[in-house]
Amino acid sequence: MKNKKSLSFFQGNNSENPSGLMFRDGKKRIDYILVYKKSSPQVEKRCTFERNLRAEGLMLEKEPSLTNSDIMFVKIHAPWDTLCKYAEQMNIRMPFRLDLICIRTKFNSRIDFRQLKSWLPRNPMKLDKEALPDLEETDCYTAPFSRARMHHFTINNRETFFSNSTRSRIVHHVLQRTKYEDGKSKMGINRLLGNSTYEAAFPPHEGSYKSRHPIKTHGAQNHRHLLYERWARWGIWYKYQPLDLIRRYFGEKIGLYFAWLGWYTGMLIPAALVGLFVFLYGLFTMDSSQVSKEICEANTTIMCPMCEGNCSSWTLSDSCVYAKVTHLFDNGGTVFFAIFMAIWATVFLEFWKRRRAELTYDWDLIDWEEEEEELRPQFEAKYSRKERVNPISGKPEPFQPFTDKLSRLMVSVSGIFFMISLVLTAVFAVVVFRLIAMEKFASFQWEFVKKNWQFATSGTGVCINFMIIMSLNVVYEKVAYLLTNLEHPRTESEWENSFALKMFLFQFVNLNSSTFYIAFFLGRFAGRPGDYNKLFNRWRMEECHPSGCLIDLCLQMGVIMVLKQIWNNFMELGYPLLQNWWSRRKMKRAGEQNNSKDQLPQWDRDWNLQPMNAHGLVDEYLEMVLQFGFTTIFVAAFPLAPLLALLNNIIEIRLDAYKFVTQWRRPMPARATDIGIWHGILEGIGVVAVITNAFVIAITSDYIPRFVYAFKYGPCVDKGYRHEKCLRGYLNNSLSVFDMGELKNGSYHTRYCRYRDYRAPPWSPEPYEFTLQFWHVLAARLAFIIVFEHLVFGIKTFIAHMIPDMPKDLCDRMRREKYLMQEMMYEAELEHLQKERKKNGKRYHHEWP
Repeated sequence: MKNKKSLSFFQGNNSENPSGLMFRDGKKRIDYILVYKKSSPQVEKRCTFERNLRAEGLMLEKEPSLTNSDIMFVKIHAPWDTLCKYAEQMNIRMPFRLDLICIRTKFNSRIDFRQLKSWLPRNPMKLDKEALPDLEETDCYTAPFSRARMHHFTINNRETFFSNSTRSRIVHHVLQRTKYEDGKSKMGINRLLGNSTYEAAFPPHEGSYKSRHPIKTHGAQNHRHLLYERWARWGIWYKYQPLDLIRRYFGEKIGLYFAWLGWYTGMLIPAALVGLFVFLYGLFTMDSSQVSKEICEANTTIMCPMCEGNCSSWTLSDSCVYAKVTHLFDNGGTVFFAIFMAIWATVFLEFWKRRRAELTYDWDLIDWEEEEEELRPQFEAKYSRKERVNPISGKPEPFQPFTDKLSRLMVSVSGIFFMISLVLTAVFAVVVFRLIAMEKFASFQWEFVKKNWQFATSGTGVCINFMIIMSLNVVYEKVAYLLTNLEHPRTESEWENSFALKMFLFQFVNLNSSTFYIAFFLGRFAGRPGDYNKLFNRWRMEECHPSGCLIDLCLQMGVIMVLKQIWNNFMELGYPLLQNWWSRRKMKRAGEQNNSKDQLPQWDRDWNLQPMNAHGLVDEYLEMVLQFGFTTIFVAAFPLAPLLALLNNIIEIRLDAYKFVTQWRRPMPARATDIGIWHGILEGIGVVAVITNAFVIAITSDYIPRFVYAFKYGPCVDKGYRHEKCLRGYLNNSLSVFDMGELKNGSYHTRYCRYRDYRAPPWSPEPYEFTLQFWHVLAARLAFIIVFEHLVFGIKTFIAHMIPDMPKDLCDRMRREKYLMQEMMYEAELEHLQKERKKNGKRYHHEWP
């Protein structure tokens, strides 16, 4: 396996204040920090735990806090022998000797285009090699560490052989498996954190993220400083992310999140450009659109009143602006863009699989298998009386009976359906509000509002809906947490997956339910003049504008997407900043004896930072996955969604980077090979997106009615081609006639008014019955849905099979390196034995002894 091993330029100089990362002797490095309160009653457990840690080979040193007299820090150092012992147990891969291996790693099946590209300007998005001297890399093979074969590994310096993140991971492994009481389950730092024996446990940051000296002239003080200058700083928003450095400092799990986020953001660029092109096409053809032109010139077309009582009839030309704005999003490019985005979602996921394979190879995760997780303390406490033998470890452990698990799962599912019904109730309340607002705005005294009642109704409805969405999100998080704990998941990963799935279901339904109503139900059950369907026999059901319902859907998506992104970004950065500002204020008051904050040791400064949220990366992934759904599911109605998502993600990457580097304590560097349950959710969203976009084009937009008119009823029926002029007369064809004399209340200046539908006129033998054209349009809509879905799903399946999950040259490299590794192990062992025999004066041969 290949490993990109750093030639660090500041190893051993971890901070401007080295004592903040060392024991009092200035030699032993701090690998982990435990925090407890002196007033805690759990003294016996803590003493037993620390005594057992020393027995495991760890070295401990206590230090009081300079800002809080009740806080005590326990500094933990892992000596060389302890690191080697557990590195072997954990199968941690380490680099082989350079003279044996690195010469043999030159294998690349790709063509070298560097000479061809030499005349091209330098890519400004790439990070400077000079700016990141710590990322100069040498390609070496790695193998699981073995104390018996220690001479095979590249050990130039024992202090730097194991990286800081590896040392922290080894110490965390020991902390998880050390007992604090006699008993099978009385072990692990998580249980001690749960019963308040310790307040916190975290690896220390590598010093300050800022320096008094510029990085260009004096270099980086530590990895954290380097990450801030070359990743978290706003001035380099256009640069690629230093993924190897992120992985080295925060671990593979967080590194994969930022790799996925960066890949998603990069893939949004072509989608945003195509969406912007479709929008500009609608903008440039807005004045030449035949439908918009006919609406704007319809000065004599009298439309039926929008409400009963004080409402009067209105002229269709009054909604000229509304019709033009509708054309921006409902034009000839809509179908093309919907197909493009469906294919884009598949390409994005398939190429992410390839990118993930490359990262797992580069980061030595190909052969890594997740360790057997320890049980959650809550699970053990609940089922400690029932045990069975673990098929992996062979040891007895608490066991949850199937009947108990099923009953708890049923209660959890019932809770999920109850919360979804609460969402639907909220949507119903918004619908009622829109109906009331429609009547009020249509009869408003202010002429401007009365003239633009559609925008006023949709705009206020969206704002009310957004406030309900954000309020219910707070409730959903608490309910999801409660239901997940009720299920009593066995391990932390099971808990995280269960919680993530619930949060996604809740927030997806909450965010998209009102959008589904506008897309597929708005205006479908309004009835007709003289026989309107009314809600509670009081409020008329809402109708679509003569130019279509798509603009309502577009407004709903645009407002919610923009407001939600602004709110999320504010909460992600603003809340930690306020919390840390308050902590610094208290720290300044309590530590007045210090001349400056910089004299505080690193563990004190880290303690006053915010811990990474208890849900891990769930909130980060959830925000992006919901955005992915918003970008793909109704993209036919809002082609600017990918552009808004791209702009948001450029900010999101730097926000998250700033938060991880400056506002949060350093999380435990965890390992992972993929993004977990979120990949399956993304694939599910891709399937839903195809179906919804097919229905949006067929039902919500006016694409199919215009298509049927152009080929069946328009002036170009016999010419066999479609042109904008072929839609001449479409508006008059799509409006039916109503005799206002049939209304019992109200007096009107004209006898006939028009309304949007395909119904027979009042003077026909069957007045107000659906015409033949209505059935033609309905059949065309159903046919389009079937053809669109089968076509797009076929293309998606073909692309998924055509793109392998792992690049061919990577497969070849892995097979070759596996062969070379066996050969090198043989040669290295042979060389070692030959040296031993020569040293002992024995004869040796070149064959294997």
